[in-house]
Amino acid sequence: MTTSASMKDMHKTFAKLDKFSGQDFQRWQKKMHFYLTDLKVVYVLSTPCPAFVENETLEQTRNRSKWENADYICRGHILNGMSDSLFDVYQNVQSAKELWDRLEAKYMAEDVSSKKFLVGNFLNYKMVDTRPVMEQYHELQRMLGQFAQYDMKMDVTPHFPKLVFQLTLLFVELVGLVCCVEILTMLGVFV
Repeated sequence: MTTSASMKDMHKTFAKLDKFSGQDFQRWQKKMHFYLTDLKVVYVLSTPCPAFVENETLEQTRNRSKWENADYICRGHILNGMSDSLFDVYQNVQSAKELWDRLEAKYMAEDVSSKKFLVGNFLNYKMVDTRPVMEQYHELQRMLGQFAQYDMKMDVTPHFPKLVFQLTLLFVELVGLVCCVEILTMLGVFV
């Protein structure tokens, strides 16, 4: 792929991609990986640059040049997918792989603390009579959606009796049996 064709593709696709600003790294990383795959340059993230050897053949020179060009394009697209403040921090990283690895090291660790926060919120969640039931239902749905985003499975067995009791009282009384069954299905109790 030529650099000019790559730049045209970048302009079209980046209109759809959100800039990474330090939040939701896994989502951004997956989207960026799909994009780099589409550009056919993602291989530089896992394949080392062919080493320069004396008396290298024309094919070896072409392979090394091709890899260096792909690395340049890949690195540029990753940097262009970042907010200006992050671009300023990472612009001097030499290779796409080094850039990718640094981002993973920093932001995957932050995702782990986010996961702990999510689990804590879920475990401490209490339904209350003073708030609308549907609002609380949507809040639970949002939490479970975040679990899915992080590919986390939540074992609700220890919390099941308390949750069933709260849901049964509130949902059956105010919304009806259908919503109660729906949330229990969402939690994996009814299949």
